[in-house]
Amino acid sequence: MTDTPELPAVPPLLDELAGRLRAELADDTANSMLIGIHTGGVWLAEALHERLGLALPLGTLDVSYYRDDLARGGLHPRLQPSNLPGSVDGKTVWLVDDVLQTGRTVRAALNEIFDFGRPARVRLIALIDRDGRELPIAADLVGAHLELPSDLRVHLQGPDPLHLALGEGRARREEDAR
Repeated sequence: MTDTPELPAVPPLLDELAGRLRAELADDTANSMLIGIHTGGVWLAEALHERLGLALPLGTLDVSYYRDDLARGGLHPRLQPSNLPGSVDGKTVWLVDDVLQTGRTVRAALNEIFDFGRPARVRLIALIDRDGRELPIAADLVGAHLELPSDLRVHLQGPDPLHLALGEGRARREEDAR
């Protein structure tokens, strides 16, 4: 029998991320945009936005149609509108996601963002960075790094209160690994 990993509390991770983001934004608030990926990333972006009292625009992305694994049947998206509060052209986009694992959600978000324009750069904030990367994507700001067995998934639940939970994930099928 394996021990169930202990998950960190979300509020202290958000406090840490907010402090680090404040320092990053110090010189570039006017040319920055904060965008959360539905659903957990939106909750986190809203929480960071509130903690920092930011005037910079807050956007949301639903990347469902941009995912490369949508046709595999493992995802059953609840479509929600993407909402960018202005042009991304020339901006520093701060993309917020709850759990960075394979990198496929972030890749989908990048594709969607570039359909809206050409940002100067895109920076990634992830509450949880865990093993299992399939694409060369790394977060600029991370709340916590977790190593979990491949059959476990960590999920952000909320929005009030925000907390992490473990659940069983779809094991990678052999044909997915090819």
